[in-house]
Amino acid sequence: MASLTLGIEHRQQQGLSPRLQRAVRLLQLSSLDFAQEVQETLGKNPFLELDEEDATSETVEETGHIDDPEHPFPGELIKDAREVEIPDRPSGESEPGAVTGDDQDLDRESWQAEGASSNRRNDGSSPNLLEMRAGEDSLNDTLLTQLHVLPLSARDMAIAEVIIGSLDDDGYLRFMLPELIEIAGLTPAPNEDELQIALARVQSLEPAGIGARSVQECLRLQLPGIACARKRELADSIIAQHLAMLASRDVSGLARALSCSPAEIDAVVECIRQLDPRPGWRFGASHVQYVIPDVIVKKVRGTWTATLNPAIVPKVRLNHVYAEMFQRNRNAQHTELAAHLLEARWTVSNVEQRFATILSVSQAIVSRQRHFLEYGPLAMKPLGLREIADEVGVHESTVSRVTNNKFMATPLGVFELKHFFSRAMATASGGECSATAIRGLISDMIASERPSAPLSDAEIARLLARQGILVARRTVTKYRQLLHIEAFERRRKHG
Repeated sequence: MASLTLGIEHRQQQGLSPRLQRAVRLLQLSSLDFAQEVQETLGKNPFLELDEEDATSETVEETGHIDDPEHPFPGELIKDAREVEIPDRPSGESEPGAVTGDDQDLDRESWQAEGASSNRRNDGSSPNLLEMRAGEDSLNDTLLTQLHVLPLSARDMAIAEVIIGSLDDDGYLRFMLPELIEIAGLTPAPNEDELQIALARVQSLEPAGIGARSVQECLRLQLPGIACARKRELADSIIAQHLAMLASRDVSGLARALSCSPAEIDAVVECIRQLDPRPGWRFGASHVQYVIPDVIVKKVRGTWTATLNPAIVPKVRLNHVYAEMFQRNRNAQHTELAAHLLEARWTVSNVEQRFATILSVSQAIVSRQRHFLEYGPLAMKPLGLREIADEVGVHESTVSRVTNNKFMATPLGVFELKHFFSRAMATASGGECSATAIRGLISDMIASERPSAPLSDAEIARLLARQGILVARRTVTKYRQLLHIEAFERRRKHG
């Protein structure tokens, strides 16, 4: 019969402390998310403050630090976060940084004056910049503005307004006309003829294609914009009867179906492609996410050098006055303040460690990919995470986190740091070539092809093989799709 025993076992295992876990999490954040994280910490931690000197002024010396690789941080953005040691002083002598009663009264008066001036600035006597910002009209507002200019009766206006209010974001009417009878709420209820007339009025408004109930109707409403009557007639036939062939861009099939030459059909198809299948998307707020580079690459005295973008480095520092006051008066009851002080030191240290690591990894990438900066994508070398990790002296996972959502501004454009890493592809001569360089070759081949005889993926693979680069046809297809290039059937143009 089995018996229960009690024993002690010693085991060693590696674990991440809360501080290290937070540092790892902050390292993989983008610059925008990291700035928001620091801003939230700044708002709730009394021991952190903005570096007003660096935030409001930029001296010539600081500007010189940007291009100096020996000064990775512009100015003095990262302040000392070491624990403050307070020496003993004779009684009655004020210490540097200590807040006296007169200073407190002066600060109180300054805060009150600042608050009063802020109230005066926001009392409506002077315009607010946010209030002066131009608003963006919605689709409904634009259509109603055009509708109210028309000489319509109150009933016709109400029916048209119901149709406009029923449009979706694409500008389509997804409801059946009988369903709008109850929504209108008019007495007597509008009949179907009145609804058809109101729909025609809405469809006559700008932009063309508004109020359509299908893709075909939306495109046909925009056909009057085609100046050539012959092209307009062919386009109407293609949209009404051969939409599937249009989607697959089967120019030969359309030419046989309409008894026209492929060149004529190709010109009509290009006109149709200029039409907008979602006219409602032109209105409303457009949220554009702009990329702010973390690193700026410049050629300094013949050497490619990576420097931090000063715009993305948080200008925070430890509030030494509060830290000294806490050190003088700390006791067991101030556990929450002690945690805040520790978090403040961690935050400043994490800022320094984060950007030092980003700069080191970026400089290592620039050193290995200098030919890409000189000659373009065709000169990109194969590069792995392990090579950069060994050079910088960190783990591969750290390099992976650093290159996640981080961007580098180069003379060739802004690229994500991961763009510079690619696996090695063997060549016929026994050498190696990067996948980025192969994609560049494919792009150049397609750019120089004849429009009437575009290259297929198999033909591109054969051309690459003649240059000593052995790539399968499916690999060419994958790279072409990554370059957002259509297949050769859709690239064919009949001249």
